[in-house]
Amino acid sequence: MTAEDSLKTGTTTIGIKLKDGVILASDQRATMGNLIAHSHVQKVYKLSDNIGMTIAGVVGDAQLMVRYMQSEISIYAMKKGAPMSVTAAATLVASVIRQGFYLGLIVGGYDKTGGHIFSIDGAGGYIEDNYCSVGSGSVFALGAMEALFKPEMTKDEGINAAITALNSARKRDNCTGDGMLVSYIGPDGYKEIPADEIKERCSALGFNFPN
Repeated sequence: MTAEDSLKTGTTTIGIKLKDGVILASDQRATMGNLIAHSHVQKVYKLSDNIGMTIAGVVGDAQLMVRYMQSEISIYAMKKGAPMSVTAAATLVASVIRQGFYLGLIVGGYDKTGGHIFSIDGAGGYIEDNYCSVGSGSVFALGAMEALFKPEMTKDEGINAAITALNSARKRDNCTGDGMLVSYIGPDGYKEIPADEIKERCSALGFNFPN
C-alpha cells in the first residue's frame, strides 16, 4: 500500500482558547486518495479529564498515538497523584511524534494555569497559540477564525466560532465534511457537545449541518 492509498483523515481540526477553557473541534470525513472512505470518523479524543487531542493524518498512526497518550497520562496521574499539565502533555506528544508518526495534531486542555492550545507537527514542533487549525482545510478555517476570534471568548462564542470555521472549510475543501465534533474542556472537565446541540447551532447560524 502506498502513502496515497493509506486511510487518512484529510481534514479540518480546530482548537480555540477561551476565557475559561478551550474548544476542540473537527469534521468526520476520512479519505483514501480520492475516495471518501468513511463518514463518521472520530477525530476529537479525550485523553484525560482535563486534556483532549484532535487528529489529522494517517488513521492507524492517530489511533496508536491516542492509546499511547491516554495510557501515559493515566500512569502519570497515578504516580504523581495529580493530573498532567497541558504543556507536559503537548511536550510528550511532540517528542513521540518524531518517531515516525504521519500526523498533525492539536493538544488542548485546562489545568491550574488555565486553558492551553498547542499545534504539533510531524517533525515534533509544537507551538502554543490562542487558536489554531490543522489539516487540509485549515487555511479556510483559519481565515474564519481570524475574523471571529477575540480575547476572553465565552464557551458559547467559542462553540459558534468553531462551527463557523468548520463550515467554511467544508465548503472549500473536498477532504472536509460529513459531520462535526465539538468538545469543551474547562474547570469541570471534558465535555462533548451533543450532536443535536451542534445541529441547532448550525441552524441558528444559517448553516446546513453536513449530512
